[in-house]
Amino acid sequence: MKKIRNILLKHKYFFSLLIFSISISLFLLLTMRVESDYFWHIKAGEYMFKNGILRKDVFSWILNGKYWMSHEWLFEVIIYVFKLLFGNYHMLIYGGICLVSLFLILFLGNKKNYLKNIPFTLLWFVLSFILVAFVQVRPHLISFCFVATTIYFLYDLYKDENSKKIYFLPIISILWSNLHGGSSNLSYLFCLVFLIGGLFSFNFSKIEAVRISRKQIIKYFVIMLLCMIGVCINIHGVKMFIYPYSNMLDNLMINSITEWQSTSLNNSQHYMYFALVIVVVFVMLFSKKKILFIDFILLGISVFLGLKSIRFWGYTYVIMSFVIFNYIEKRKYDSGTVLCINVISLISILFFVFNFSAVVNRFNNRLIDQEIISIIKEEKPSKLFNMYNYGGELVYNDILVFVDGRADLYSKYNYLDYLNISTLNDDYVKLISKYNFDYFLVDSNYPINTYLKYDTKYEEIISIDGVILYKKND
Repeated sequence: MKKIRNILLKHKYFFSLLIFSISISLFLLLTMRVESDYFWHIKAGEYMFKNGILRKDVFSWILNGKYWMSHEWLFEVIIYVFKLLFGNYHMLIYGGICLVSLFLILFLGNKKNYLKNIPFTLLWFVLSFILVAFVQVRPHLISFCFVATTIYFLYDLYKDENSKKIYFLPIISILWSNLHGGSSNLSYLFCLVFLIGGLFSFNFSKIEAVRISRKQIIKYFVIMLLCMIGVCINIHGVKMFIYPYSNMLDNLMINSITEWQSTSLNNSQHYMYFALVIVVVFVMLFSKKKILFIDFILLGISVFLGLKSIRFWGYTYVIMSFVIFNYIEKRKYDSGTVLCINVISLISILFFVFNFSAVVNRFNNRLIDQEIISIIKEEKPSKLFNMYNYGGELVYNDILVFVDGRADLYSKYNYLDYLNISTLNDDYVKLISKYNFDYFLVDSNYPINTYLKYDTKYEEIISIDGVILYKKND
């Protein structure tokens, strides 16, 4: 007992920050919410658990049987198994595992730097609340963990040519391509970034490039090739290698899906991202140290991606967690630091415990009232028009949809028509006639509702909380 006590006292700052990182992840977990995509994910997992891997659509009436790039199939099966094992708690358990793992990777992979200036470390933990937007039951949380692990291993080799951690990256790329294939290309792209960043040796103003050894170059190159092969080891084969790039070239999807849209100063909700970037740039510019070329490249890439698309905000925070502390000066420990950290940790954990049940109850909230779902099932529409964000819940309830959260599937076929119909653009009357919808499930705030409301060909069946079901008259 005395030995354990001595170890705790000797490493008190380490253990305090370790507990603090876990408490922050639990605090973030309280913000977890369920969005429409969760429902079709869990349904896809259920289908595959019972029937085998999905390669064709089975959830829509319009594209039934068409090829579907189920690039998150393993995540979907896992989350369904979690639901079988843990019931309504499966969401919190999944989120808890991902968030705690992420913060442990960030802290343990960079612990010496985190410990050298605790006030800044605490500030950096506060900035982690930029992740709030992504605390959902989706595979993005797994990708954050993979990005953190990838950057950690690549930096480890950059600092030590004999590092062996990088040998695990090909395995990670295989898991990544099956759990969240749309982001799995980052495994080999980051290898390429470190390889290029280490090929140069120069001093230019505040930027310094240090050429890495031949041994390091060979390791980066070989691991990059193995990661490229790893990405192709999945149920879709080489198609997964191409998939992320085709997605990023899909302007229709990028311009219409919220999480793909660019970061803007006109949106106050985006200010936290700008605050994160300003802190990073300020610290690096005013540091006494030279800015390493590899750090400069990583900053440029992560900020570019974050400005290009909201969905990359979390990646900026994760990547910069391994960069920013290199430019922070060591600071003496203040008296009472451990006590202060432990008190905050305790408050965060207690807050989590007392609000745990409220978060679980939040998972029972639905966008579509169950009464509407019941009526749709009774009516048995064959050609239902539905709003994009209603699709997930309809799929979850075994109702065939016109669109749902799989925009990458619909964008090649009917997604543009959906946008034009819902907003009454282009020749929407002709489009409605083209699909010959028999029922419409619409949002009262969309122009399509106004059209249906005043057209005698359609009859309102039920309206609850802005969700309205119309039927086409015979």
